[in-house]
Amino acid sequence: MTSRMPISRRAILRGAGASLCLPWLEAMTPARTGSVKDPVRLAALYVPNGVNVPLWKPEGEGRDYKLSPTLEPLSQLKDRITVLSNLWNQASKGGDGHYVKEAAILTCTTIKKTQGADLANGISMDQLAAKSVALETPLPSIELGVTPVAIGNDAVVGYTRVYGSHIAWANPTTPLAREINPRSVYERLFRAADPKSNTSKLDSLLLDRVLDDAKRMRTQVSAADKIRLDEYLSVMRSIEERVQRASAPSKKAWKPRVPIDGKTPPAENPADHAEHVRLMMDMIAVAFQSDTTRVATFMFGNAVSNVSFRFLEGVSAGHHDVSHHQNDPDKLKQYFLISRWHIEQYAYLLEKLAGMKEGGSTVLDNSMVLFASALSDGNKHSPHNLPLVVGGLGGGRIDAGRHLMFTEDSPLSNLYVSMLDAFGTPVERFADSTGPLKGFLKDPA
Repeated sequence: MTSRMPISRRAILRGAGASLCLPWLEAMTPARTGSVKDPVRLAALYVPNGVNVPLWKPEGEGRDYKLSPTLEPLSQLKDRITVLSNLWNQASKGGDGHYVKEAAILTCTTIKKTQGADLANGISMDQLAAKSVALETPLPSIELGVTPVAIGNDAVVGYTRVYGSHIAWANPTTPLAREINPRSVYERLFRAADPKSNTSKLDSLLLDRVLDDAKRMRTQVSAADKIRLDEYLSVMRSIEERVQRASAPSKKAWKPRVPIDGKTPPAENPADHAEHVRLMMDMIAVAFQSDTTRVATFMFGNAVSNVSFRFLEGVSAGHHDVSHHQNDPDKLKQYFLISRWHIEQYAYLLEKLAGMKEGGSTVLDNSMVLFASALSDGNKHSPHNLPLVVGGLGGGRIDAGRHLMFTEDSPLSNLYVSMLDAFGTPVERFADSTGPLKGFLKDPA
């Protein structure tokens, strides 16, 4: 194949009025030189309400460890995952049981207690990574979820529910809007990968209309609502800038690593929660494989999520309800089944990435996919010893296949320092970090 012209990444099969995109083929990759490197991707998957801790913790440490019952779905990927124990987010130790912890899972910052008029958090680690490669891909990042943004205030604790609906923060006052419609995500990825389309221009016109309507509304609301509206407009302006940049000519030509078929979008309204989550896992995989973006976040649910898991055999209640198990054996069993289901979805994404060839490696080899909850035991609302797994090799930088146990209450932010380093965005410090996470990355050659 090396003596022939490479096949275009946009090549498709045609026949009888139908078209089918080709999968990745080695012939689609031009001859490589020693200086060519595959891009590194970073994703963070967040699960609310913690886990059943006794059934989460692996036995042993280092490479000689045994996956727990909750983590067992990752058995086929054991050499490509790193399980981390005894990390915590010190900035989330005070405040309420959920919002202070969950809004700060990627910022490691103590959020401001507010009912919504003056949000204050920090920039999330995923957005530091996204900013560093913003000009390399059509979309700097994608933020996904399956549950609409919660509105209003939680009167019990005095925090706006907005905090519990976002883990990606562009800056201390701006959480990034999430997309929860799989079809919209798919169409967005397809448009980004198809610069010939004029939909970006149409989207800009639509956004202009939305912004005009919002500005008119601003004259009719209270001072507090004006602040909330300004925050909303800030998010909308950010989206508009992304759309405009995606449609503008780039100094550096970008081509998708694999074509995205825009003729077969997913369902707009998935039939159930399980299907909704799987579709979003597929969207992350497509985005990473095509290099449409290198940074993604996904929320399995908002803070205090009480999504019903009755579709699982043995579960008869909502997620938040069973997380407050009070050591009831039946609730603990249901809590375990829900936690294991979340790991199964995580394993599904990792396996898809592992099956995507990329030269002599795979997309998973060139990725870091974090699975995290901001709580360990939901009944205690404990921020200690957080349940954390990192899937992938980070472009060969991560010494995977181990269970790493650190001293009690080691900073979670140290993990983010190391992940940003592997991503190609080294920082001296992040939030309350004390340095890189020892032993997570391979020693430099």
